[in-house]
Amino acid sequence: MVCARRRVGQDGAARQRRRAGRDDRAHTLRRRLWVTLVIAVDGLVKDFGRTRAVAGVSFNVAAGEIMGLLGPNGSGKTTIMRILTGFFPPTEGSVAIDGLDVERHPLAIRERIGYLPENVVLYPDLTVVRFLRFCAEVKGVPAPVRRARLDEVIGACGLTEVAGKLIGKLSKGYRQRVGIAQALVHRPRVLILDEPTVGLDPRQIIEIRTLIKALAGSTTVLLSTHILPEVSMTCGRVIIIDYGRIIAEDTALGLTQRVRGSDETRVRVAGPRADVLAALAAVGGLDELREEPTGDGAVTVVVRSARGDALRCEIAALVIGRGWGLLEMRTLPMSLEDLFVRLVRDDRDAAA
Repeated sequence: MVCARRRVGQDGAARQRRRAGRDDRAHTLRRRLWVTLVIAVDGLVKDFGRTRAVAGVSFNVAAGEIMGLLGPNGSGKTTIMRILTGFFPPTEGSVAIDGLDVERHPLAIRERIGYLPENVVLYPDLTVVRFLRFCAEVKGVPAPVRRARLDEVIGACGLTEVAGKLIGKLSKGYRQRVGIAQALVHRPRVLILDEPTVGLDPRQIIEIRTLIKALAGSTTVLLSTHILPEVSMTCGRVIIIDYGRIIAEDTALGLTQRVRGSDETRVRVAGPRADVLAALAAVGGLDELREEPTGDGAVTVVVRSARGDALRCEIAALVIGRGWGLLEMRTLPMSLEDLFVRLVRDDRDAAA
């Protein structure tokens, strides 16, 4: 009986070890998935009193990816970023960075992220190198490697020429570079940038954009912006947010293809304005017709329709049949601005 009990006990222990092994393997698999994603947001909700600023947002960002949060001012972008960085607790949902829950592991999360807020706080009476040294100390960069780390971020952010200058004497473009450098000084896994190019001149925007793109692969970047060209020039994927909700998520090309239900075609015709406009407006299947005065005597219109080439053939035959001159007919590419406006408009119409 004693032997039987021992066997039962041994069998139970073996089952527990096997179960523990399966649990460990499952945990390891989940951990690898989280780490591959780096940023995982699930069902995120944030309420301020009766106002819902973020309404059930979910998205993932892979390692080394540059992801853009695009939306109008007040859409919830900054609130999402402040939750990601631990400044705001979520009302509902979860956020994990590098496999760690943001609420449960706040200190470990701060070691893994670099953050550039929209209005970065710098010390104008410190030189660039002294400020970055201070940031390195605060962020726990070990003393033996601190000098090398400063040289690294100063070089990467294009600050070598101004390293000894007071921050208060720098242009806004250079101050923004200092802000990015302080976010990178501890080699974070994730860089979170809130409106990184706002207020910069065109040359400074190009410089900051180039710097951000250079980080792809080595650092996961999440940036927010309401400036449409930023996402097409910088980001691999785009999330469009409006009223705290995700209304679209894809590459810029993928989003364009998604809403390309109708084409826009520019037509320039040499003929009597009133007759040309009346004839074109009578063509079947038009979603929109708008005139674009050019001042050269020609009648220029843009028509939008889902009929594609069939529409263009009909318009060409109409113009030639009336004896007018067909000066131009070409399909217009959809700009990111057009895409954004259409997605937001369609989403608001659906919600109405």
